Amino acid sequence: MQFSVPHDHPCLAGHFPGRPLVPGVVLLERVVEAIEAVHGPLGPLRVPQAKFLRPLLPDRPAQVVIDGAAPRWRFEVRGEDGVLARGEVVADG
Repeated sequence: MQFSVPHDHPCLAGHFPGRPLVPGVVLLERVVEAIEAVHGPLGPLRVPQAKFLRPLLPDRPAQVVIDGAAPRWRFEVRGEDGVLARGEVVADG
């Protein structure tokens, strides 16, 4: 799933003034959206591990890559300069 976060997104106002970076929680929201696009709504989820390696800047393209099947998926969020984040999502249902 491809995405970008526009420069006027509300999450950027305080993260960080003068040099906005897309918060990690927004990246995780995109990961969940990518999983649910394939598997439908999942209910409660856990993120037992996530590592944020590089920042995502506003208006820059990124891609969510998912591997695995219910109830456990591994993910990577990739940007123009390589892997931005990676980790695991687990359905608790």
